[in-house]
Amino acid sequence: MSSETYPIRSIAVYCASSPGHNPIYRRAARALGALMAERSIALVYGGGSVGLMGEIADAVMENGGKVTGVIPDFLYQREVGHDGLTELLIVDSMHTRKRMMFERCDAIITLPGGFGTLEELFEMLTWAQLNLHQKPIGLLNVEGFYDHLIALVKHMHAEGLLSTSSLQLLQHASHPEILLQKLSEHLIHKGGNTLTPQQM
Repeated sequence: MSSETYPIRSIAVYCASSPGHNPIYRRAARALGALMAERSIALVYGGGSVGLMGEIADAVMENGGKVTGVIPDFLYQREVGHDGLTELLIVDSMHTRKRMMFERCDAIITLPGGFGTLEELFEMLTWAQLNLHQKPIGLLNVEGFYDHLIALVKHMHAEGLLSTSSLQLLQHASHPEILLQKLSEHLIHKGGNTLTPQQM
């Protein structure tokens, strides 16, 4: 695909540091990683070598892509840091990690995960809602993993607690190719301004 069709050069991926019980989550992480490498889209992620984090990083690297990991020192010391990446940045805090991941990406994708994954996703959605950035944000809804979350967001909108424009910030699809297309179209139409340090 041409860069005009897929203008995204890098994606921050949020996902679990555990593999989960269903092997389809690991397969989905690897499928997304392989597709990103095929389309010369660099991965920016939390720098872990375990769980879904490790799976997507390995898949990108195995297919000739580029991976930047950003990990706090205290997690690296627990021996979960991935030393086989294009670039591994060891930082002082979780806050620094999130800021650097944001600065280095053109778009955001969330795979299945737990509390930390959702916290990262909703921070990016909140920043977008406040018009602090216009980077596209997507859920890879593997096997309906996020069906309940999507339903909750729609319920917030129906109850008048979430505007239509905010509802539309969250793109979702069950297949990586479709999700990448949606994020690319958003980027073309909206652009991708970034936060200043004073706003973060």
